[in-house]
Amino acid sequence: MNPFDGKELTWRGVGLGVVLTLAFTAANVYLGLKLGITFATSLPAAVISMALLGLFPGSNIRENNIVQTVCSSAGAMASIIFVLPGLVIVGFWTGFPFWTCVLLAISGGVLGVLFTVPLRRGLVTHSDLPYPEGLAGAEVLLAGSEAREAGANPEAREGLMAIVRGTMASATLSIITAVRLAIDEASGFVKLGATSATGFSASFSFALLGAGHLVGISVGVAMALGIAIAWLGAVPLITAATPDQGAALADFVTTVWRTQVRFIGAGAMSVAAIWSLARTIGPILAGLKYVLAERKLTLGEGDQTDRDISFNWMVGLTVAATVLSTVLVWQFASDAGLGGSALAIAGLSIPIMLIFGFIVAAICGYMAGLIGSSNSPISGVGILAVTGCSVILVVFFSGEPAKALVGVALFITAILFAAACSSNDNLQDLKTGQLVGSSPRRQQIALLIGVVASSLVIPVVLNLLAQAYGFAGAANLNTITEHPLAAPQANLISALAQGVIGGQLNWARIEQGAMIGVAIVILDEICRWRGWLRVPPLAAGFGIYLPMSVTLLVVVGTVIGWLYNRHVKTERAKRLGVLVASGMIVGESLFGVMNAGLIVAANRDAPLAVVASDFAYRTPIGLALLIGMMVWLYGWLLGRSKA
Repeated sequence: MNPFDGKELTWRGVGLGVVLTLAFTAANVYLGLKLGITFATSLPAAVISMALLGLFPGSNIRENNIVQTVCSSAGAMASIIFVLPGLVIVGFWTGFPFWTCVLLAISGGVLGVLFTVPLRRGLVTHSDLPYPEGLAGAEVLLAGSEAREAGANPEAREGLMAIVRGTMASATLSIITAVRLAIDEASGFVKLGATSATGFSASFSFALLGAGHLVGISVGVAMALGIAIAWLGAVPLITAATPDQGAALADFVTTVWRTQVRFIGAGAMSVAAIWSLARTIGPILAGLKYVLAERKLTLGEGDQTDRDISFNWMVGLTVAATVLSTVLVWQFASDAGLGGSALAIAGLSIPIMLIFGFIVAAICGYMAGLIGSSNSPISGVGILAVTGCSVILVVFFSGEPAKALVGVALFITAILFAAACSSNDNLQDLKTGQLVGSSPRRQQIALLIGVVASSLVIPVVLNLLAQAYGFAGAANLNTITEHPLAAPQANLISALAQGVIGGQLNWARIEQGAMIGVAIVILDEICRWRGWLRVPPLAAGFGIYLPMSVTLLVVVGTVIGWLYNRHVKTERAKRLGVLVASGMIVGESLFGVMNAGLIVAANRDAPLAVVASDFAYRTPIGLALLIGMMVWLYGWLLGRSKA
């Protein structure tokens, strides 16, 4: 039977989904390297689909669902950049080989899709997990479908306008910054007494404000706590105890934060990630027990609304993806100088990818159903995966060069992470499909198409960003600008691999951070028990670990989003706020990628500059534009909420 039938998995729907996937993947790669998070693409994709496909006859809710299903992989697969840049940061790569990265992402992403197939009935169809993003996506599609049947589609048009306005505002500020009429970051450093010092910094970024609106006030409070721990506690204390080498104040404070305080953040993040996984292990095991008790693994049977891809296709694709990933690991290990052990390492990677991959898929799928894909502590999976891979390699191949083993650990972790990110998102989409009457089989085909489409664009964008901006901690890149992207997750995961295999970690600061992480976990549990505002420990760790220039505007965005949601109260108005925030991220992120292309093509730091970098009015112009356009955006939102 042709899967492209039934006005559901249509060529036009898949085509639109692929186009949106390419754009949103590029945006998410940029945002992930800048901030350490990605944004969910399903909701804006659904709105765009309803607006565009609604212009054609025969469009329906299931076809629109296919578009958002294909596009959801843009958020899922882009998260592989939390690991891959680590191979550049540790000095193993100087760029991202196109076909190696594409095939790695495809093999891991396909395994993630396939691992969730036997979990669907137990964790979606017969489960009471809330799936917040899947439910929100279904509500948007249902509202648009009802409006279309009534002869109008104001929901889709209004939602598309919200995305466009957010995109226009963020792209405009980014362009004005690129021509150097406005500054993109302000910073300052101050002495606190005779020897102590600290600093502050903030980026003028709509992407960060939009990310703050999306993640919510709890994350903002936790991130603000982390900023305070780092810049009002750790930095002043450590600078007071560190001999000043005569460097400029800015260089001195920045060096202390980068070489010592960040490791405190890494320790806090590690504890937070492990605790986040530990808290959900009981419900996860219960969900898996239900899956096994159902014993409904005879795939390919049942009606269209309860039918998965056939068992033969599932087995065939699993074997193909496993063979592909094994060959990639063997080739990588051979190129790393592990020729004698390369075949054994490749063989050992098979059970790691299949057994641990399925466990990771189950954990991530459950967490997505419980708290949503965007809030799922996927970083914890990466931390545990790279630590586990590193320990296994040290145990079995201790005589091999440490640098080569670090590279292999990161490479295998990247495949596992691709599977984890894919499965983290897939069950959310299948929940949306269940609520709107879609075919799981066709959705699974759409997910596989989305995995391939997003995998093709990831190395292209990574190479552009690496050449133009570079990554913090990567000393082997000859970049054109002097403003590297933070790449926080990749820095943390590569540092863990180096620490386990080569002992290159500041363990004293890691241990201090771990104790701080324990204290924040206890605080969060007290807040949960008393029904107070939560303090997510992982977000607090981010506040310590990431530069303040990245986190401060996120905190501001959470406060603005919280005030807006308290004022409007209706779900329609809140959803419009989410779409505007998504547009803020998309506009700046896509321009950041395009500007990287211009930087590389012109081989100049600021190819669009029309004034010198010391233009006197850059700071007030940047601040005025940021505030003015925020007032314009939220003024429009408040006006629409009364319509």
